Amino acid sequence: MSYFAGIDMGSTAIKIVIVDEADEMVGYSISPTGSHFHRNTLEALNSLLARTGIDRKEILYITSTGYGRKLFKEADETISEITANAIGARKTGKTHGTVRTIINIGGQDSKVILLDDDGHVENFVMNDRCAAGTGRFLEVVARNLEMEVDEMGECHLNSRGIPLSINSTCTVFAESEVISLLANGHGRGEIVAGIHYSIARRIVRLAKRIGVRDTVLFDGGAALNKGLVLALEDELMREVVVPDVPQITTAFGAALAAREAFIAEEANVHV
Repeated sequence: MSYFAGIDMGSTAIKIVIVDEADEMVGYSISPTGSHFHRNTLEALNSLLARTGIDRKEILYITSTGYGRKLFKEADETISEITANAIGARKTGKTHGTVRTIINIGGQDSKVILLDDDGHVENFVMNDRCAAGTGRFLEVVARNLEMEVDEMGECHLNSRGIPLSINSTCTVFAESEVISLLANGHGRGEIVAGIHYSIARRIVRLAKRIGVRDTVLFDGGAALNKGLVLALEDELMREVVVPDVPQITTAFGAALAAREAFIAEEANVHV
């Protein structure tokens, strides 16, 4: 059996996906990036291979993507996370229609990607200079509210108050604003909902630079936050599709690209 791997080396997490000859996912892993990109990626890959019972020699091609993609020298090729995300989202969202817009919120940046009718990247915009509207921003807020990031979604949904207006667009100032709201007796649910709507509005402003087309797919770790999904849908005024495991969409796209690259190389060899 032949397999192909996609590795998304993000700033906060390493995501690896293995697909077979039929483009079907046979395994994936998500692990912290840490400070040793190469070593941690190699360990994560070996662990996934052991768990799936796949021999390293059966991996015919590896494509790396993401923030640290060039640090994994064992990869056969590297591609941008924009391209990998587009490929993975198109395949992942197929059952919901033709994905035309991708919203990705990662640990250190947020992106909106517009696809053409054939699934190719037509345009994209990215916020990578400010932590506001990223996973890092949510971590800072959660810490100030003395809760875990994965608790924020339910906190929003269970809130009975009106979402508070969070005006600061800078993480540092937003942190001070949250502390001030807590000091004034506001509930955590109102604050969390306000944060989610603040992020959603920021993402929508980003998206309006290039336009939004159905179907909209939301991926990245922040897509696990149901409160943020709800806020995005309200601000976009349309449904948002979230994959079952939204963190691995880009790695999945890299794995699919690996298979295509291998097929293309084999075709050239036999010409």
